[in-house]
Amino acid sequence: MATHMITGAGSGIGAAVARRLHERGDDLVLLARDAGRAKEFAERYPGARTLVGDLANPDRLSWAFSHQQLPDRVDSLLHIAGVVDLGEVGELTTKAWRGQLEVNLIAPAELTRLFLPQLRVSQGHVLFVNSGAGLTAHANWSAYAASKHGLKALADALRAEEHGNGVRVTSVYPGRTASPMQAKVHQQEGKEYDAARWIDPESVATAILTAIDLPRDAEINDLTVRPGR
Repeated sequence: MATHMITGAGSGIGAAVARRLHERGDDLVLLARDAGRAKEFAERYPGARTLVGDLANPDRLSWAFSHQQLPDRVDSLLHIAGVVDLGEVGELTTKAWRGQLEVNLIAPAELTRLFLPQLRVSQGHVLFVNSGAGLTAHANWSAYAASKHGLKALADALRAEEHGNGVRVTSVYPGRTASPMQAKVHQQEGKEYDAARWIDPESVATAILTAIDLPRDAEINDLTVRPGR
């Protein structure tokens, strides 16, 4: 059985991935922002382990983990959590910029650093759920897109650095996906939200599992998933 470290398992794509991996009998290590969330995960996914750490405060992740037992083995590190806060450049505050950069970029970089020793031993897989905004920035998406463009740079550099160690690195770029985040985006855009118009999180989960299950003779570097309707 493989061991997967997952962020964002509470909803949307992350929940779909965690459920699929749990159902097939893999071991899960789920990052929770606090003890209450950790308890919820433990009840939802019997047998799964949890780690408590707040992605919004990446400077404290190393300290938080030093007081908990980390898994001895990690076969995949799945960065799925994210936040979004839309606004024009002329209106976004430094708080909005920092909030998105910390959760969407700096925290994944720090988590990767902390788990690289285990990933090197297992010749594991680091997968970043990016966004279409990580490839193209549109009006009102500057801070989010900047965090996701940075995430692409992180993945590309990590891939070049760790290829010789046998660590595979994948970036997945979903289009708009039916999730609580998408509902929030529509609210910020002042638009009516219709989940049926967008990608089902299960479809993105299928793409993610395809990447991590790929035989060792091949590697998916970049995978773009767009709405089929």
